[in-house]
Amino acid sequence: MELDGKVALVTGGSSGIGRAISELFAKEKAQVVIADINSGEETVKAVLNGGGIAAFIRTDVRDSTQVQRLVEETVAKYGGVDVVCNNAGIDAKRCLIDTSEDVWDMILDTNLKGPFLVSKYVLPHMIVKKKGAVINIASQMGLVASENLSAYCASKAGLIQLTKVIALENARYGIRANCICPGPIQTSGLDKTFNLEHNPEEAKRSFMKKVPLNRFGKTEEIAQGALFLASDRSSYVTGQSLVVDGGYVIQ
Repeated sequence: MELDGKVALVTGGSSGIGRAISELFAKEKAQVVIADINSGEETVKAVLNGGGIAAFIRTDVRDSTQVQRLVEETVAKYGGVDVVCNNAGIDAKRCLIDTSEDVWDMILDTNLKGPFLVSKYVLPHMIVKKKGAVINIASQMGLVASENLSAYCASKAGLIQLTKVIALENARYGIRANCICPGPIQTSGLDKTFNLEHNPEEAKRSFMKKVPLNRFGKTEEIAQGALFLASDRSSYVTGQSLVVDGGYVIQ
């Protein structure tokens, strides 16, 4: 029960990595607020069936008004926010010259502006309490480049730097900020990416060769990293990037 008594806000918490984080946080006795542009009722139901506490607030993290409302409702319901996990994110596979301004803006607004807005409205409440943990879900693609992912790589690299700034500005208040850089994690989103290829199975095998551990990661493995960064076990860790990628970036 490492998060007993804590309130955790997870964006993009209805599926994939976000759902795994939400369920694990609840299992560790956090009161979890799931924010997502899609329905999070199934995740809330799974948490409740497991004896946890969770609520869902539909939110588009690109919209300042919606994010402000999300934080205000969370604070009103639970009395504050102890942990925020900025997980909501999207990508689009296309080369730079074929990337429209609309697609670029959509990806940067979701992956970088979203965490900025959530942090902007959550941090004042953490500052009052003189404690808190901010966890941003970046990507190994924020550390290494990949063809046809210019907007995604740029957004995740920016998120890593944003994390460091949050850590620097708020250390004096006892607030820590770190990020996780997942590698290829087995989710429906990863399947959709490979399904865009002419031969999805061959694309998977080819990509797998870039991973020294020779497998895709599990959402639960990212959730365990988030739990570490949310808990007192990481009380002396701030401004860092926890790379959970099976060794992808070391080659």
